[in-house]
Amino acid sequence: MKQFVLVYLGGNQPSSQEEARSHHSKYVEWLASLGDALVIPTIPLKDTNTVSSNGAVREGGSSAMSGFSVIKAESMEAALSMAQACPFLEIGGSLEVSEMMQIPLQ
Repeated sequence: MKQFVLVYLGGNQPSSQEEARSHHSKYVEWLASLGDALVIPTIPLKDTNTVSSNGAVREGGSSAMSGFSVIKAESMEAALSMAQACPFLEIGGSLEVSEMMQIPLQ
């Protein structure tokens, strides 16, 4: 089975604690619905720094990437179907879905 990374981009912060709890509940339900297809649950990202080709470091990133998950699916179409059900889309976020490639060590 192939593995896919779902990259979380953007998204609006909840306007209240109640909204945050509601969204979190939907999100937990969605993750549970993935069952064995879920390889790595959501990994939020923070404190991004960028290292340029000359080794210089600057605070911040060049994308709105806020986290990622890894799933397994038979095809890109199946992975996209799982992504389309993600409640992250309900808060104005978007998902990039990419198939992960295995690079041989030798």
